[in-house]
Amino acid sequence: MITLTKRLKKEAESRNNSSTPVKHENHASKRISIRDKLLVKEVQEMEQTIPSTCRVKFENPDALHEFSVIIQPDEGFWKNGKFLFHVVINEDYNISPPTVKCLTKLWHPNISEEGEICLSLLRQNSIDGLGWAPTRKLKDVVWGLNSLFTDLLNFEDPLNIEAAEHYRKDRSSFEVKVREYVNQFAKR
Repeated sequence: MITLTKRLKKEAESRNNSSTPVKHENHASKRISIRDKLLVKEVQEMEQTIPSTCRVKFENPDALHEFSVIIQPDEGFWKNGKFLFHVVINEDYNISPPTVKCLTKLWHPNISEEGEICLSLLRQNSIDGLGWAPTRKLKDVVWGLNSLFTDLLNFEDPLNIEAAEHYRKDRSSFEVKVREYVNQFAKR
């Protein structure tokens, strides 16, 4: 994170100190630069304000646009599980939402077994009006993912219809299946 800040500062200084005419950058590189500048601030804020059940991990500290979120719920059906999410920040961030995929297989009404996630704030356009907006930040994404294991758990509008039906028909059997998935795929 700090290295990206230094790199951006050096690039700005070299542009200001250059005696040769500045070549016009293409639109995509300007967007990447804007994205990276936003991410420097947002990553710092995110790391300071995420829930205690979450961790953020950057494989490459110079690539703030790609990271993992590890969620370890301390209550609810998925308690004591460890769930890994992969987050990619698109070049047109903050106009469009990050792309997020769950890499841990789990039995959940709002996360498919393939890792797709049903969370309004991850959608560009949302029927409920709670979709992505440029005012949202990365910390909102982490809090939203964490809430899928607690208060945003939604059996009424599921992505994994089979899991939601299972819960409605036999809650105790649903809990058993969740535990089996946690023990097999998400053990801490």
